[in-house]
Amino acid sequence: MSDPVQTAVVTGASRGFGRAIAAALVARGTRVIGIARDGQGLCAVRDELGEGFTPVAADATDEALAAEVIRTHSPSLLVLNAGATPHMAPVQEQTWETFSRNWEVDTRHVFTWTGAALREPLAPGSLVLSMSSGAALGGSPLSGGYASAKAAVRYLRQYGAEESERAGSGIRFVTVLPDMTPVGGVGEAGVTGYAARVGVDRETFIEGRQPILHLEQVGKAVVELAGNPDSGAEYRLGSEGLSPIG
Repeated sequence: MSDPVQTAVVTGASRGFGRAIAAALVARGTRVIGIARDGQGLCAVRDELGEGFTPVAADATDEALAAEVIRTHSPSLLVLNAGATPHMAPVQEQTWETFSRNWEVDTRHVFTWTGAALREPLAPGSLVLSMSSGAALGGSPLSGGYASAKAAVRYLRQYGAEESERAGSGIRFVTVLPDMTPVGGVGEAGVTGYAARVGVDRETFIEGRQPILHLEQVGKAVVELAGNPDSGAEYRLGSEGLSPIG
């Protein structure tokens, strides 16, 4: 494993996967710039993690913010994790506004930071790691456009990698597709919605999906990929760890 990343940016760092990823990186000696709209939540993360965590209360889809953060902090790792909790309802009960919610947050912010990483650009050897979802492979009929938004994240990884290669930038692009788990905010909404759909209580539904993915495993997986310059392009992430796709 290579030397630890010196500075990382983690979007959606105030809760769930993002908070766990920030904690794992700080524990390894990485300075983390944590971005989220929840300033209070970010301050709580700072209180927990200490001076290794710098909170930035802002909208991760903001293109000017992405450029400024990259120029100011020169990160060698971007973890693009920010996302909206989908509106849980079948397609006939969705509006376009609820259906497209994850396109406007999850996909848009990956688009924003991918472009900024290539334009600035990040230093050779840097890593842009985008969090997609297992739903991008199998669909998610109760969560509106969530699955398709996460599928678009996979394409953005491919596009970013191709442009980096064409320009000789040496920037790596990797996508992680976590399994649904109740330990994150989005996963909790999914578990609750699908439990109701099949007519069982939440605890019974979770028991049927054991073993589940835990937050510590998410943080560990990101640290592992950040430290492996020879990693693949895409990985599923479940309770047993990372599994290459393709």
